[in-house]
Amino acid sequence: MIEPTPLFPSELPQPKSWWRATDVPPVIGVYSGRFSPTVSLLSALFLLVSLASVVGLSVSASKLDRIESPEQALSLMVSRTRDVEEGLKRAPQWEQQLLAWTSGGDEAERSNEIEWYRELAGISEDPLVPLQLAILQAEAGHVSQALLSAHEWAGAEDPLPQFADLVVAAYGEGPVQDADKYVLWQAEVAELLPSGWFYDRLAERLARRADDATLLARIQEQGAVRVDRQFARSNRLTFVELGAMAAGTVVCLLLWFRRNEPSSFIRLHEPGVPPPWPGGVGAAVLLRGGAIGAMVTALFLLYASPDNVSLRALAIPLSNVPLLFLAHRYLFRPSGMTFDAGFGLEVGWANAGRLTAAVLAVVAAGLWGGWIMDRVSESFHLTSHWAEWFDADLVLATPSLTAVSLAEYVVFAPLFEELAFRGLLFAILRRKFSFLPAALISAGIFGIAHGYGWVGLLSVCWSGVLWAWIYEKTGSLLPGILAHAINNLLVCLAVMALLR
Repeated sequence: MIEPTPLFPSELPQPKSWWRATDVPPVIGVYSGRFSPTVSLLSALFLLVSLASVVGLSVSASKLDRIESPEQALSLMVSRTRDVEEGLKRAPQWEQQLLAWTSGGDEAERSNEIEWYRELAGISEDPLVPLQLAILQAEAGHVSQALLSAHEWAGAEDPLPQFADLVVAAYGEGPVQDADKYVLWQAEVAELLPSGWFYDRLAERLARRADDATLLARIQEQGAVRVDRQFARSNRLTFVELGAMAAGTVVCLLLWFRRNEPSSFIRLHEPGVPPPWPGGVGAAVLLRGGAIGAMVTALFLLYASPDNVSLRALAIPLSNVPLLFLAHRYLFRPSGMTFDAGFGLEVGWANAGRLTAAVLAVVAAGLWGGWIMDRVSESFHLTSHWAEWFDADLVLATPSLTAVSLAEYVVFAPLFEELAFRGLLFAILRRKFSFLPAALISAGIFGIAHGYGWVGLLSVCWSGVLWAWIYEKTGSLLPGILAHAINNLLVCLAVMALLR
């Protein structure tokens, strides 16, 4: 009879910790020990100050300061959004139900638009802002508020008394005046407001009050052409997203059902994470490279003209080069790995199907997470500020500047942010922590660096956790890079389809 071999205390199986990493591979290679603790501390302090500055600016500074012409931007955004809602009313019933499910309630959107216009009216001297606010309020069912504002304009400087007459004539309940007066008001509206939702609503109300069926039909016919075109442009992308959600959900379900299998069917590369580098050396590299990158970013913000296309294209790569250089010298080269091997960027054509499945899974999870967060934030009356996602370079800029912006969002940001935040930060944290703490810490830093409000911060953090998860699951950074690029591309296309 064979006696079982007794285990020494050091050989006893360790209990699995929910926060401490228990699957850390041995260190491979000989690494430099010449990193000064003082320099590391100063680098950490500089990074903390930089992140605190981002948070401070996002909290204290007005979101409207980010936009050169907020009056034009908000008018365009609200007008186009209202056009899409008008187009939805003309769509088939099945399409109305499907798109209403994806986008949420229109009532909450109208409330947000009114609040945004009130914010703008508090700082803007453009007299069209209070007029558009009054139209928006009246069309949302708050006619008394619009009429109260018009009453206050009666004693103000021109052209507000003229606007007061138009609002009272369109939305008031008094007796209808003679037809000639309404003809003059129609002419005034055509001169005051550009073609779009605000003009249509005010002109239609005046035509109805004048009982001018011919004019009303002409206004509605002209508006319908624009509305249908805008609706088709904006919602074509919605069906692309729904298709990606459906395909990716199937992959996610397969991953769930096969979660207990020793090998994942989307595994692309070995060894993956955690990496075979010492955590202390990795932390020193991150702090020094991150601090230098923050300095480079600050210099670009202070001295580079935003209209300089060449510098704009180089900003993101140059701010990340110091970190990647230090990582190559002190992490990759001592371990005998290239960037391709260390980040798992070489997956081969034989793994193209696995790569596609991994990307679909994480894109779908991101879209589902965004949908859930939208519904939750809507129920708690929370929303991201419109200035956080309005990008003048995508909407109003020249084609060359728009192309540079697309390259920044779809190529440079996904590549370099994934290399830095998942490939290095998350991977090095994984030598100390289990997956969830490492993913949450790296995603939190990633989200804070973007400078968004609470809703935007949660959205970015969710994406960061997902991209860390797919890196952990596949052993390759490539699915996260591609999913990040697709996510940014969908956002850019949505903004351009709606507003450009």
